[in-house]
This record gives sequence, C-alpha cells and structure tokens, in this order.
Amino acid sequence: MATAAITAERENYLNQEYGIKSWLLTVDHKRIALLYLLSITFFFFIGGFFALLIRLELLTPAGDLVQADTYNKLFSMHGQVMIFFFLIPSIPAVLGNFLVPLMIGAKDLAFPRINLLSWYLYIIAGVLMVHCMLTGGVDTGWTFYTPFSTAFSNTKVIEAGLAIFISGFSSILTGLNFVVTIHRMRAPGMTWDRLPLFIWAHYATSIIQLLGTPVVAVTLVLVVLERALHLGIFDPTRGGDPLLFQHLFWFYSHPAVYIMILPSMGVVTEIIPCFCRKRIFGYKFVALSSISIAVFGFLVWAHHMFVAGISLYAALIFSALSYLVAVPSAIKVFNWTATMYKGSITFSTPMLYAFGFVGLFTMGGLTGLFLAALGLDVHVTDTYFVVAHFHYIMVGGALMGYLGGMHFWWPKISGRMYPESLGRLAALIVFLGFNLTFFPQFILGYLGMPRRYWQYPPEFQVLNVLSTAGATVLAVGYLLPMVYFLWSMRYGKVAPDNPWGASGLEWMTTSPPPTFNFDQPPVVNWEAYDYEHIPAPQEARSGG
Repeated sequence: MATAAITAERENYLNQEYGIKSWLLTVDHKRIALLYLLSITFFFFIGGFFALLIRLELLTPAGDLVQADTYNKLFSMHGQVMIFFFLIPSIPAVLGNFLVPLMIGAKDLAFPRINLLSWYLYIIAGVLMVHCMLTGGVDTGWTFYTPFSTAFSNTKVIEAGLAIFISGFSSILTGLNFVVTIHRMRAPGMTWDRLPLFIWAHYATSIIQLLGTPVVAVTLVLVVLERALHLGIFDPTRGGDPLLFQHLFWFYSHPAVYIMILPSMGVVTEIIPCFCRKRIFGYKFVALSSISIAVFGFLVWAHHMFVAGISLYAALIFSALSYLVAVPSAIKVFNWTATMYKGSITFSTPMLYAFGFVGLFTMGGLTGLFLAALGLDVHVTDTYFVVAHFHYIMVGGALMGYLGGMHFWWPKISGRMYPESLGRLAALIVFLGFNLTFFPQFILGYLGMPRRYWQYPPEFQVLNVLSTAGATVLAVGYLLPMVYFLWSMRYGKVAPDNPWGASGLEWMTTSPPPTFNFDQPPVVNWEAYDYEHIPAPQEARSGG
C-alpha cells in the first residue's frame, strides 16, 4: 500500500507543469537546493568582483584606482555579500537541502513549504542588498561597528542592515527544518550512531543557526532604530554603549564561523572514508566534536574584543576558552589523518579538495591560536594577519569543502560525470592560487600593514603584488568548475547510481534521484561507513 501511494503521488507530480512556475512554487527539497545553487553563485560572483577591485587597488602603494570612500564601500560590501549571502548559506542551503532527506531515508524535509519560504526570504534579502549596492553602497565594514554605523556613516546602513536581517530568517528556517527532519524522519534502523557525519555536522550547524541568528538579527534592528530614530542604544553621545554592540554582534558572529565551517567538515568526513576505502576512525569522537564546536563556539566571542576595552580578567578567560575551542577541531583533523593512514587512497577530484581543506584549515586554525594569545593579538589586531587567518578558515576551509562536496555529489545531483582531469587541474589551481593570495598577507600583517587601508608604504608593494597575482590564479580556479559543470550537463558521461562506491542512502537511489527519493522506504541494518561490504565503484556510461 505504501509503495502504491508513493507511486500515485509521484505520477500526480509528474503530470504537473514543468515551466518556470513549477520551479518557483516547488516544494521538492532537491529543486529548492538547485534554486539556492543559482542564487548563491550569483552572489559569489558579485563578492568576487569586489575582491578583484580591492586587489587591483592594492597593486600599487598609491590609491590610484578608486577613491578612499569607494574603497571603504568595496571591502564592506565584499564582506557582507560573501559572508551573509554566500558562505553561511552555501553548504546548508545547497548540499544540505539536497542531501539531508536522502541521507536519512526521508522523502523530503519536515516542512517543505517553509523550505521554499526560506529561499524566497533569501531572494528578498538579496534584492534589497543589490539595490543597496546600486544606490550608493555601505562603508561600515561587514561588522557594522557603532557608533560609526549609527551616527557618522552617510551610506545605506539601514538598507544593508535590513537585508541581512531578512537573510537571517532564511537561515533560521533552514536550521529549524533540519533539526526537525533529523529528529523525526529518519528511516527505520537509522539510529543516532548510524547517522552519516555530514548529518551530525548539519545538526550542530542548525543549533547555532537557531540560537545565534536571532541575536544578530535583533542587534541589526537596534542599529537601524538608533540610526532612524536617534535613540541612545550604542552611541555614547546619547548615553549608549558601543561595547554592548560588539558583545551582541560577536556573540553570533563567532559561532557564525562554525555555521560556515562545520558543514565543510561534514563534507570532508564523507569524502575521506570513501576515497580511502576505510571506516572513519573514531566515529563517535568526530560526531561529538561537531556538537562540542557548536557549544564552545558560543563561549569565545570576546576574543574579538581584546583591544576594545574589556577587563584584563575577562580577556584572560576568553583567551583560555579560545584555546579550548581548538580541541574538537584538532580531534577531527587527527581522525581524518588516522582514517587515511594505510588506506587505499584514490586521488580523485573530491579527495584533492579534501586534502586542500585539511591543509588550509589546519593553517588557519594554528594561526588562530596566535590571535587567542593576548600579547600577540594586541600587535596583529587590525592588520593583514587577521585577514589572512580569516580567509584561511573561511575561503580555504569553507569554500574548499563546498567545492569538494559539489564534485563529490555532482553525479548524484545532475546525473552526469564531469571531466576528471579538469577537476584535478582546478583543485590544484585553487590550492596554489589561494596560498599565493593569502600567505603573503600573514607576512604583511606581521610587518604591521593595517587592513582596510586605501594606501600603504612602498616597502609592502612586492607582497601585495604577489597577493594580487594569486587572486588572479584563484579566480581561474573558481571559474573552471563552473564551466565544466555546465558542460557536463549536456556532454558528460551518464553517471551510475554510485560512481564512487560510496556508503550512504543517497547512493542507493537513482542519479539524479526521483521526486520522492526512494521507491520504497529504506531500512538501515548496517553501520555507517561500512566499506568492507561496499562494492567497487561503477564505471560511468557514455552519454550524449
């Protein structure tokens, strides 16, 4: 009876219109994931364009490309677009939306219409942000620090703040959907200790989204109200407290780092066992480390405020906690390394991105310990050392994980294989271009070059030229996958159901999956990552 009901439901769906309207009103989690993919790719290129202009300006010591006010708007909008409209939603909204129901054996997310609403909220926020950019932009930095944002800036602070406020609701609804789905819609036999670690990572991410995002949303509303109504909330000249803003903002924005990085960790934890043909080392430790990162992430926000005027006692406490939060991340790195030890490693494209992620994230994490040390942080705060550290985590970590996941699950998403040789080349270009871009910035920061400066002393030019050259190489590495992914949609080989010989329920349905994922509800009676009993990878078939 259940099979007949699913078949009838599918036939009813297939009889519906397949035009733009069917996409805009869809409640299929896979289609919504593809809508998100198109949307965040658009914003990625906008943010990347701003980054290109920033690097071209810094090619020479003199400010000879754009004016100082324009430069302030460029790095502000680059940060806001990349963080709130690309990095935060990229893996949860695209890969998470597509894969969470498949991985737990569900036919959709718990609240399909709310899932569609979350995309519409993202689009509304994105349109508002684009309008902000086209009508003058904003120059507060991505952090909206007060009292500059509330009393002094003459740019579109209210519009940008409202755009990010609305995008926050999209993030909250996605997190809510994931939590309920993971709790209530797992297939029979899919116990908590059999969940893919990708699911554990998204579960921890969703907790942060639900608990942290409302805080930054209310904070930005307070900024808007203070600016519009001249209230005294953060502006000291009106009796407000600018440190209060920093506490509220970073209470969300440091955990937001883990919204960006935890899903990438989940991706890498799926890729490494597959291409090593081994069960993940220390499954329970990796799962609990995801939850630990979510918990500790809420306890370290004030390490962003060591030079802002907080007490020395508070600074010491937050310094110690900042060292402690590195422990669960280190557990993951050690367990990935142990999984690879004596594994039968295949250097396919997703595995190359996983290698890149581990190397770049480790570099970013180790340099984060420098910033957790009070004595060092005083000297390198607001220098390019912080810029380099942040990008090693966010771009080197989050984006490498995103690209690795896109290459790993692209056959499942599209039903087609991409050219493996071009995939490996792109992974190599991204890794080399990234290090050429951002490693010189560690040296620049150590030597004392402040971030956000429009001009700089001539002795810093060589390192800035290297960084700009690296950004050019990096841009090529990012464009290449987009080109061959689009090419593969028409000319790629037809993908088998499980081209990598991977574990997980998502590989036990067709590529791409049917509307309701499974013909019959699956029953799980095996342990996670049981690669001893998984057949060898299938060969892709030629397709037109």
